[in-house]
Amino acid sequence: MLEYITLEVRRTLRDPGFVIFGIGMPVMMYLLFTNIGATGDADSDAWKITSMVGMAAYGALGAALGVGTGVASDKAIGWLRQLRVTPLAPSKVVLGRAIAGSVTVLPGILAVLMAGALINGVRLDLWQWAALTLLLWAGALPFTLLGIGNGYRLTAQTTGVVNVASLMGLAIVGGLWFPVDAFPGWLRSVARYTPTNRFADLGWSTAAGSAPGLTTVAVLVVWLLAFGSYAVISYRRSARTV
Repeated sequence: MLEYITLEVRRTLRDPGFVIFGIGMPVMMYLLFTNIGATGDADSDAWKITSMVGMAAYGALGAALGVGTGVASDKAIGWLRQLRVTPLAPSKVVLGRAIAGSVTVLPGILAVLMAGALINGVRLDLWQWAALTLLLWAGALPFTLLGIGNGYRLTAQTTGVVNVASLMGLAIVGGLWFPVDAFPGWLRSVARYTPTNRFADLGWSTAAGSAPGLTTVAVLVVWLLAFGSYAVISYRRSARTV
């Protein structure tokens, strides 16, 4: 399975679209959001940290969902059918794809965090940088499973559309682009229970010097189970048609 995971990681990292949109776009958006009209006061500095975490989460979200687009494309060209006749067990195929997807989430996270430190002058303790990277990397797993589920269930064209809609919708409603406190009251309540808001809260809590709350962890676990079940059901359904 290690060879399969390595193959999938290489395929993703060699894709120019992944480099541009999965890594470059979150960094560009972060620098634009934090430097246009910046005043250099305490509020501006705080926004640079908040936005850094939000955009790192956004980059991770895009990369995680992008795994599903690759799955759908592989299904369309017959690659999944070829994998089914190899000694590789179906469970290992799904697990291998999830692990490969988790690996490709890291570059987007690291790129935004480096932009925060090197360009915007964000200063955190060493343990905070390490915890930020680790928590955002691990916290992206539910979205990887969501992307995989979409890829197995939908056609390549539909998967691309659904993943983009999911990316934009979850990012906006989850408060990755704009503070949730600026939302209307009803939308703010909804946002607190979205997977993206709690995903980013892993980083926001760490940047503030505290551990993520139990509610954040509980909500993410629920979404992990939901998206994981969706991925398994989608895979089983695809096995009858691919």
